[in-house]
Amino acid sequence: MGERIILAWSGGKDSSLALYKLKESYEVSALITTVTKNYDRISMHGVRRKLLEAQARSLDIPLSIVFIRKDASNEEYEKAMKELMLYYKDRGFEKVAFGDIFLEDVRRYREENLKKIGMSALFPLWGEDTRKLAREFINLEFKAIVTAVDSKFLDRKFVGRIYDEDFLEDLPDNVDPCGENGEFHTFVYDGPIFKNKVDFKIGEIVQRGRFYYCDLV
Repeated sequence: MGERIILAWSGGKDSSLALYKLKESYEVSALITTVTKNYDRISMHGVRRKLLEAQARSLDIPLSIVFIRKDASNEEYEKAMKELMLYYKDRGFEKVAFGDIFLEDVRRYREENLKKIGMSALFPLWGEDTRKLAREFINLEFKAIVTAVDSKFLDRKFVGRIYDEDFLEDLPDNVDPCGENGEFHTFVYDGPIFKNKVDFKIGEIVQRGRFYYCDLV
């Protein structure tokens, strides 16, 4: 059994692929997810907490949730995350993994915050070609649905679609195939790391600000 680590878990394809790769060398002992308290949904992805919990059960990995208010400041977010990281550090954990691929400022932010409390970050997908990663995800037979899209990059017809080869083919050239710039977000409901498929039904599509969300119930 490898070193015990924590994984920052969004419920989406990048964290799922990161978990798949991490399992080769590490024991992922906990998933950490930020949930917006007002909506009881995964922040940014808009997925209900019940589905997040069903995911964690299927993965058979304990889940830790950081609840933040919808208008929480960065200071509030950092304080809540720091408290949770210190909880795990006190229990012998030294590393936290993330599914980031190429955003240097995001990586630096994570590394600097962890360094302050004597922990370090792992980035199993870092520097990979995102088109290659997208196809690897699909070829491994992961199943994901697009739960949120940024209308600045994509129109309403992209939300609620299955993340597959057809979806990739339809993406405009200025949209990253992994949505690394926040163009879209996904929910993974099946794949090689899951014990069983996470069941859901597609609900209504709503717009909040510049984002379209597909509700999963």
